[in-house]
Amino acid sequence: MSGPPTGGMLLCRAEPLAARSPAHLLRVRLLLAPAGAWTVLVPEDKPWLTGGEGAAEVFSGWGSAIAVAADRPVLGLWWEGGRAGFSLAGGFRRTVSQEWDAAGRACGDPDAMRTLAARLGLDPVLDLEELERLTRPGSGPDADGPDADGPDADGPDTDGPDRLRALTALLIRAGLALPPGLTPGEPADRLRGAARMAPGVEELERSGRSDAMRARLDAAEAGPLGPWVRGPRARRLGAAQVAAGAPLLVWAARRRSPAWAAAGAFLLAQGALSLAYDRARARS
Repeated sequence: MSGPPTGGMLLCRAEPLAARSPAHLLRVRLLLAPAGAWTVLVPEDKPWLTGGEGAAEVFSGWGSAIAVAADRPVLGLWWEGGRAGFSLAGGFRRTVSQEWDAAGRACGDPDAMRTLAARLGLDPVLDLEELERLTRPGSGPDADGPDADGPDADGPDTDGPDRLRALTALLIRAGLALPPGLTPGEPADRLRGAARMAPGVEELERSGRSDAMRARLDAAEAGPLGPWVRGPRARRLGAAQVAAGAPLLVWAARRRSPAWAAAGAFLLAQGALSLAYDRARARS
């Protein structure tokens, strides 16, 4: 095939362990690898060729799904036909996007760079200034300043992927360290080959229904309430509920109090279920 390459990747600001289960929910074949304080995910297939959606829609949708499940920021990077862009998803917060055309001209959400800097904890002055330079004509990655050589400083070789490469270079300050060869703008096949060689890479196969349910449970346990769902805290809480519910149920039966009996039965059932769940998950 001729013409500019098409491809993309997902960057989740989490360890592979935290990103793996939410990524399973996509039910697509992915390569997952550590990328500094981030995790990079590269698809093994090319759904933009058969699914009726372009690369922008595919990676934006995937990023939003992982961000909701993981409750972590996710950048969906894409490039297609000389154009390129990103979408930033963060849990249930509004997704913002930025796009550059084949000439490197920016379009999209006017607050995308400001939101990116805020959500990733970048410097609100210095880092934001460099991010916003990427959205201005004549201020590409090779320019020395906003007015380096006039409005056409980028030249004919500065396209959308060039801007995306400059963006990922800036994200080093946010802990991003992409493995060698995983560079925005590369053809999907070459990107996949580089991902297979990345240190610590894992293959995520399509999940069946049972795998998807297990992934949802893993995602819940990795969330902020995870310690109370499974683990030592959950076991202590379950044991305390059983210890409180059983005598309360006996006392309520003697006093013939339906309300207290219901409360005791609820505590007893809740504690027993919590302990049973923890044991079943440990076995699985």
